[in-house]
Amino acid sequence: MAASEEPEAPTEPLDVACGLENVPVSVWPPGARPGPFQYSPDHVAGPGADADPTEITFPGCSCLTRPCVPGTCSCLRSEENYDEEARLRDLGSAARCAWPIFECNALCPCPGHCGNRVVQRGLQRPLQVFRTDGKGWGLRTLAFIPRGRFVCEYAGEVLGFSEAQRRSQRQTEHDSNYIIAVREHVAGGRVMETFVDPARVGNVGRFLNHSCEPNLLMVPVRVDSMVPRLALFAAKDISPGEELSYDYSGRFLNRMDGADGADEGRPGGGKPRKPCYCGSASCAAFLPYDASLYRTPEGPAPVQEGTV
Repeated sequence: MAASEEPEAPTEPLDVACGLENVPVSVWPPGARPGPFQYSPDHVAGPGADADPTEITFPGCSCLTRPCVPGTCSCLRSEENYDEEARLRDLGSAARCAWPIFECNALCPCPGHCGNRVVQRGLQRPLQVFRTDGKGWGLRTLAFIPRGRFVCEYAGEVLGFSEAQRRSQRQTEHDSNYIIAVREHVAGGRVMETFVDPARVGNVGRFLNHSCEPNLLMVPVRVDSMVPRLALFAAKDISPGEELSYDYSGRFLNRMDGADGADEGRPGGGKPRKPCYCGSASCAAFLPYDASLYRTPEGPAPVQEGTV
């Protein structure tokens, strides 16, 4: 090296999570960088949100000297949510829905290692954002993930319906799909809706791609707030280097009440359907969409494909 040359300063590997997770989230290939966004490991209140996702609204349990178990812990509504290995007990089946989960919260006196505190502990395994062939950015695991283990959340701005609809209708066929609509059926036939958009503010879940044969299952998990955390669990054993994916429509392990809308060529306003590139044997050819977000006063909405 010539005397006039300065040695190159060592560069730290890019951490997409900006140090806000338990483990860094790397990027491949080296030197590549996803488009700008504000990283947040948790939901934030966005325009039109009915509730602040950071507000503590649930009372704590009273499990001070005994373990949190059904019958004595008020946070466990029916049965234990996780087994002794912190794996989701009920992964559902093709004929059942994914049931919501209530974890112990900030007001509970039970310790941090309580068996009913899993999602709130955040990332536990190294993940990597990487360039895919034809799908833009994707997310993969760098370590083995056993079936039933929590992987990551899908966090972002919690929106009101009108704002979610406005943002959806402004998207072009070249924009990435980010907004997710989660509908939970509760007692009395009521439906609770949650709209999350991680496009501007979000976490590592924003890089997950859709698959018609996914390896992740999304389950609403409530900790401190009535606003659910959208937790993704391994639906099967996942090998190191395998891309992580979930079904945007929520059909996976959830009973669907309507038709899949396959004959509806466009979601509304003449916009073309976005093709699906998951490559699975059961690929539906197009990405799912939520018809209610494209409804206009001039005409009825197309058939809804499905929601979580």
